[in-house]
Amino acid sequence: MHPSPVLLAAGAVIAQVFYPLVFGTARDLLTVTAVVLFCAASVTHAALTRGARCAVALLGVFAGGGLLVEILGLTTGFPFGEYSYAGGLGPTVAGTPVVIGLAWAMMAWPSWIAAGRLTRRRGSRIVVAAWALATWDLFLDPQMVGEGYWRWSDPEPGLPGVYGVPLTNYLGWLLVALVLMTLFAAVDDVHRAIPDRLDTVPIALLGWVYVSSIVAHTLFFGLPYAALWGAAGMGLVVLPVLGRSGPAGR
Repeated sequence: MHPSPVLLAAGAVIAQVFYPLVFGTARDLLTVTAVVLFCAASVTHAALTRGARCAVALLGVFAGGGLLVEILGLTTGFPFGEYSYAGGLGPTVAGTPVVIGLAWAMMAWPSWIAAGRLTRRRGSRIVVAAWALATWDLFLDPQMVGEGYWRWSDPEPGLPGVYGVPLTNYLGWLLVALVLMTLFAAVDDVHRAIPDRLDTVPIALLGWVYVSSIVAHTLFFGLPYAALWGAAGMGLVVLPVLGRSGPAGR
């Protein structure tokens, strides 16, 4: 494996480790830095292991498509609900931070790779990958709302114990994740045989996000219920993947 994805992933992890320890503009900078490095690790890994076409599709479908959907959501309230950004996340397009699109792409790749460890059937892989991506938001949205990066106009009803985020947001994430994964699946060869060792970086990043989110939400962010919901939802994919020792059969 080329060292680039490893180094980029390591940089993202380091930025995330220091995130709870800093405040103000330093925390804003680490937020953007972690997403950029994580996304770069995902795209670079895709290019090195599946080719440039796959990497371009990853950026186009998830970074581009994700940004467009977020712009749609900001202007119309569909499909997530009505919300507004408060700044601090860098450059924007139509009021939506560019880094939001990169965040979709950064986690879409590990989710797609993880789903391939559990199933090789195109339809089921789309569903599993979409679930992994969407349930990541069980961690993400409560944290970002708590940090003041965005807020919801009507946050009720929400998940028990998690305040400030409506259920419509999570349903919207799942819907969008399903659509984007379906588009991406039309480009990537789901039956291509790739040695497990070449996919260590995205699987490790997925595991890191899962474990570190549980710890950080419980110990640093004061969001124990978000930690529980995220652990339960995302764990349906992450835990079986981490417990596997080989690629899925057909």
